[in-house]
Amino acid sequence: MRVAIVAEGSYPFIRGGVASWIHMLISSKPDIQFEIISIMPKDFKAEYKYSLLENVQNVRVYQLGKVSELQSESQLSTQEMNSVSNWLSFKQTDEEALRILADYRRLGSVSTFLQSRPFWNIVQRTYQEEAQSSSFIDYFWMYRSMCESIVSLLQQDFPEVDLVHAVSTGYAGVVGAYIKEQQNIPFILTEHGIYTREREEEILRATWIPNVYKERWIQYFYHLSKQAYHSADQIITLFGRNSEYQKELGAPDDKLRIIPNGIDYDGLKHIKCEGVTNKLRIGAIVRLVPIKDIKTMLYAARMLADEGIDFELRIMGPMDEDWDYAQECLELKDRLMLQDYVIFTGQTHVKKHLPTLDLLWLTSISEGQPLAILEGLGAGIPFIATDVGSCFELLLAEDGFGQAGFIVPPVNPKVLADKSLWVYHNRDEARRFGENGRRRVEAKYQWRDVIKEYTTIYEMEVKRYRRHRI
Repeated sequence: MRVAIVAEGSYPFIRGGVASWIHMLISSKPDIQFEIISIMPKDFKAEYKYSLLENVQNVRVYQLGKVSELQSESQLSTQEMNSVSNWLSFKQTDEEALRILADYRRLGSVSTFLQSRPFWNIVQRTYQEEAQSSSFIDYFWMYRSMCESIVSLLQQDFPEVDLVHAVSTGYAGVVGAYIKEQQNIPFILTEHGIYTREREEEILRATWIPNVYKERWIQYFYHLSKQAYHSADQIITLFGRNSEYQKELGAPDDKLRIIPNGIDYDGLKHIKCEGVTNKLRIGAIVRLVPIKDIKTMLYAARMLADEGIDFELRIMGPMDEDWDYAQECLELKDRLMLQDYVIFTGQTHVKKHLPTLDLLWLTSISEGQPLAILEGLGAGIPFIATDVGSCFELLLAEDGFGQAGFIVPPVNPKVLADKSLWVYHNRDEARRFGENGRRRVEAKYQWRDVIKEYTTIYEMEVKRYRRHRI
């Protein structure tokens, strides 16, 4: 079986999170040949962060907005033009529209189509329907940049496979939808976090997007996700709350399925704490990127230092994904005078640190079902995490295993520091929290169970499509 994994801004160029999950999936299925379709920003240049496994046939990098040199004029009928117009103005999802957008012989090449009278008319009509009062020229270039990204992406050559598996909606989901339509193969969609909600948060905070256009950008990403939901054969997420969000966003109820994350519990279950000391040893398994909100950790650390307790905070994870943010965090550490308390380890072998930790932190403002929490609990370490994604059910689910830590509000260093002080003064009870978490992971979040479910899905869907072809 040949499977295409479609990932946006992730594997094999970014460590952790979804990329780690993809690597685990590939390494667990040596009998499957994988093609990696990696969607990255225009002019992106980076080295692999993972050693490619033997069953990875190719890594194909598709850069958003990179326009082919092919030139071709539009050959669209009136009906085809209407289909394209409705799709590009976010009025409907339509597999035939994807076929047209991807076919430069019909649509025309990216550059010729975006300079054509039909495209001008699409933008003009949308501008009028929105009752925009902003500059039409500015609106046109905003709209053009959206369409350039998706059309240039679809007008690429994609590998021939038996099944396509996208690990998010957005651009990856639309590519999955198109490959399904082009090759008549099954399309599986897995969402770890809810892509549209994450993009919406980023857009609302963005300073480079004029406020008057933010709603249109948000609608754009919702439209891409609706296309993925419409086309996918199965829509998988990690926990119930996410599944409800997907349903609210238009995912058909009969396609929805929950498969929790999992870890190699056997590799963690023998880890034991090296013993309690007077120093509170805190760890954070995290990439240094804004969505992980490292700065809240640093402000909480300053509050702990002001309380006069002896502690150490080890922030363990790669620092090269967003150099500007990493530099801001290092400068904040110095400004808060935390040199004696906080260590940024960079990329490190996390398992060697786990036996020396009393507590783990996660301060993200958005998450799916964090592998970091599962790994920490698998090693018997209690967690303090923000109330995002499935963190609540991992730590406080009423499933008979008991409390495994604390849930705190996002962007609230005071509550984070207060809960950490409780752990400092209640070490024995905190350690019981960790053991509760260990038992929960053993019972409900093992990787071997995840692989069994995906193996069944792959085999069932490929057989079903092959029967249809015959």
